[in-house]
Amino acid sequence: MMQKPIPMMKPPAGGRLQRFVGDRLRFSLADREGRPLPEGWRARLRTNLGRAELLCKEIIQAHTRKLPLAGASWHDLPMRAEGKDWVLELPLTETGYFSAKAYFIDPQGWQHWPAGSDLGISVHPDSYRTGNIIYCAFTRMFGETKTAVRTENEKLEAQFKQLDQQGYTVIPPSGKFRDLIKELPHIIDTLGARIIHLLPVNPTPTTFARFGRFGSPYASEDLTGIDPALVEFDRRTTGVDQFRELAYATHLKGARLFLDIVINHTGWGSQLQETHPEWFLRGPDGSFVSPGAWGTTWEDLAELEHCHVPLWDTVAESLLVWCRRGVDGFRCDAGYKVPLPAWKYITARVRQEFPETIFLLEGLGGAWELTENLLTEGGMQWAYSELFQNYSPLEVSGYLDHSLNKCEQVGLLVNYSETHDNERLAQRGREWSLLRNRLCALTSVSGGFGFTCGVEWLAPERVNVHSSRGLAWGNPANLVPELARLNRLLAEHPCFFDGAKLTRLSAPESPVYALRRDSEEGQDSVVVLANTDVKQAQTVIIPAEALRHWGEARFELTGGPLPKAKAAKGGGVEFLLEPGASCCLSSNAEPQGLSGDDYRRARAQTAWAMTAFGQLQPVELIPHLPWRELAEWVDENPGGFLTAISAFDAKPISVNPGGVMALSRASAQDNY
Repeated sequence: MMQKPIPMMKPPAGGRLQRFVGDRLRFSLADREGRPLPEGWRARLRTNLGRAELLCKEIIQAHTRKLPLAGASWHDLPMRAEGKDWVLELPLTETGYFSAKAYFIDPQGWQHWPAGSDLGISVHPDSYRTGNIIYCAFTRMFGETKTAVRTENEKLEAQFKQLDQQGYTVIPPSGKFRDLIKELPHIIDTLGARIIHLLPVNPTPTTFARFGRFGSPYASEDLTGIDPALVEFDRRTTGVDQFRELAYATHLKGARLFLDIVINHTGWGSQLQETHPEWFLRGPDGSFVSPGAWGTTWEDLAELEHCHVPLWDTVAESLLVWCRRGVDGFRCDAGYKVPLPAWKYITARVRQEFPETIFLLEGLGGAWELTENLLTEGGMQWAYSELFQNYSPLEVSGYLDHSLNKCEQVGLLVNYSETHDNERLAQRGREWSLLRNRLCALTSVSGGFGFTCGVEWLAPERVNVHSSRGLAWGNPANLVPELARLNRLLAEHPCFFDGAKLTRLSAPESPVYALRRDSEEGQDSVVVLANTDVKQAQTVIIPAEALRHWGEARFELTGGPLPKAKAAKGGGVEFLLEPGASCCLSSNAEPQGLSGDDYRRARAQTAWAMTAFGQLQPVELIPHLPWRELAEWVDENPGGFLTAISAFDAKPISVNPGGVMALSRASAQDNY
């Protein structure tokens, strides 16, 4: 009696993958024992890939009608036999989080499924493959205190406190949107940042329950309102107008604008608290509750309770308002405290109108399981990396092992070198700040590296969200040239692009962290070395096997000196790094493979072509076209490309790799 096949799927059931629009994903199903399928057996792939619009509608309708998901976005696609395997390759034409699972069908129609849950696939917008360098800007700090190294003035504060006690409200001048606009050439052109991340810009309390001299931007009074303190009064424009000016100026330079949003709580006396007090958490005595974390309670905040489902609509509408004002993404403060079903609905609402919106989870303090679920089922794509909270050799290597693995599976973990929740790196000196910034940048995935305003000027005064600290702007001792070169490397070199293979070369406890980065094409390789010891020089031995096909360390790509190197006993190379030194070593001064804007343009053309195909054809009927050839075709004749794919509307297309020109014959008359 023939034994029934035991289904085994690749990628494996229960796993998760992160990809981009324009990529292709190959599925296969086989018998775990390697046996061919019995006569009459077939294979299918059940998935909702290619059904993003229907999936969003389903999530939204389930919410509005209070129904469970109907599963209408799922469809079963036939797989084809290829030797002992059954395979299907699908293009990824839409952003979102999708699921898939293959199964066998026997001659009687019974289904035989692999063990485990569905495969999860998070598909990100094509434009975020590379160079995701974030500059975190606290708008109020760009005012008259911008150049200050220290802003604390005990004598002046004592005078203000006397007025406070008499019932006066004393709020010093604040930086404006237009002050920040003036610095965009520095942030984008000089430093090379590609994303401006704004701390919240909503109105804050000015009377009761105000913390500090200014009040916290995280104590929002109105989800769509703008703090008048950030607006320059000119009788012609509103706060919304001036925010749009900032968004327009940012986009004009080819950068993106992210906004910090706060939906776990509001400030006391907020619009929501006055109109919907029933949406707020209350204690046993009926009083409103303030949120907290790490043993601290933030008394200037009142916590929302997201079991009140109508609140989700209010939040979703507010985010859509910001998108219409020019916001490209949201940093979601304390996002792990908002339940998964709420985020699933909110992100679906936003993605229905603005499909390329990025949601960056601030999950610090929450369990990793919450982060992983929000980055997948919750519809988010990015989250904070916790590298900036790990310092010892074992902590650094251990966390990066986790982070680099999860970036491949669930979404980008962005390496911020410091945030407003931490002491300034410059408090420990220039060498420490440079080391930590380089470590965060050189170990990033897809160039996901962030730093806070003032890092480049070695500002030592901690960012206090209840005040307006100095940025040390224009400080002659600064990191501007080093950060600029570092960011250019992330944006231009294919070893820092999507698909690069990252391999740790050092032992977990080694003071020198060593990482090999190989580009997806395999034409470029670099070795990153970082001495986490800022007091002593340290050595690291890289085995010969790890340097195979790499060449010789002839160039240091961050602009520093080459470390001393010698042949190690037993083979390999021993590198000596000075205290706190870091470097990026290469055998070539310039990338050998497709790099920089050339790569981004070709990938964008491919994604555009795939999306156009997906609007005419079901995903399973889109032909397998090599992405480089597809990009060349679009570059040469985009109108002809649209003519060709329109001619095949709703018909299966069979094109072998290298057969782009055969398909393009349909566009010979170019009658688009």
